[in-house]
Amino acid sequence: MKWRLRVVHTTGYRYATPVTQSYNEARLTPRSDDRQNLMVARLETVPATRAYKYVDYWGTEVNSFDLHTPHTELKVVAASVVETTEEPPPAVDATWAQVRSAESLDRYAEYLEWTTYVPKHRELAAVARSLRKGLTPQETVLAVSKCVHGKLKYQRGTTGVHSSAIDAWQAGEGVCQDYAHLTLAMLRAVGVPARYVSGYLHTEPDAAVGETVVGESHAWVETWTGDWWGFDPTNDLPIGHRHVWVATGRDYADVSPLKGIYSGGAATAIEVTVDMTRLA
Repeated sequence: MKWRLRVVHTTGYRYATPVTQSYNEARLTPRSDDRQNLMVARLETVPATRAYKYVDYWGTEVNSFDLHTPHTELKVVAASVVETTEEPPPAVDATWAQVRSAESLDRYAEYLEWTTYVPKHRELAAVARSLRKGLTPQETVLAVSKCVHGKLKYQRGTTGVHSSAIDAWQAGEGVCQDYAHLTLAMLRAVGVPARYVSGYLHTEPDAAVGETVVGESHAWVETWTGDWWGFDPTNDLPIGHRHVWVATGRDYADVSPLKGIYSGGAATAIEVTVDMTRLA
């Protein structure tokens, strides 16, 4: 099955006093690969700016823009149209010896590192090792993902944008960012290269053509078990036509959709909406 989706991601800021200057980076442009084809994308801001595009270290397209005129509001609208299909099951299931070979460890070292969001943790490592027993690397990925899905309750407000995998594990609650970070922590503990994926999720599996729904900024994981493949631990399902991927990295810090610095008053309100329309 193939879907054609329009994604409109709007972010709005209001400031207590005028902002005199700011520099911003937006990672909001979907990528193209064998499963997903980006047809068109544009970024607009109010006040208007000129964006400069570049590709960062992780291969993500970045739109950078700066403002040097006083403003009390900033709106960023990223619109794109993509075609998506189901991701086929992984064709290769490498052995543990292959996953842990010197070549693999060197090539994928960055996706085995501990980070602020994905720290080393003795209890998580012990749980991951217990799940791994008797399983192949690919089977281990599924077992860990299902464990995380069962462990966490999806709940907004318990964790924040700066929460780590350990915070979510101890709280037993979190959002998609936490599901992804926790899955990464457990997989890296047993030596499976794993990376964070940011993107969008269409929320209606049976959406009619032309129907616009409230979509979600979403996160899932990709792992290397002979080849890269993705899985969504939040929803306990493979990556499909409802998933639109934007960026990959070691954790959320590498792929945050919009970040920057500014000089001026504190932000008094932040509005984020994602509208998704099935076009075909």
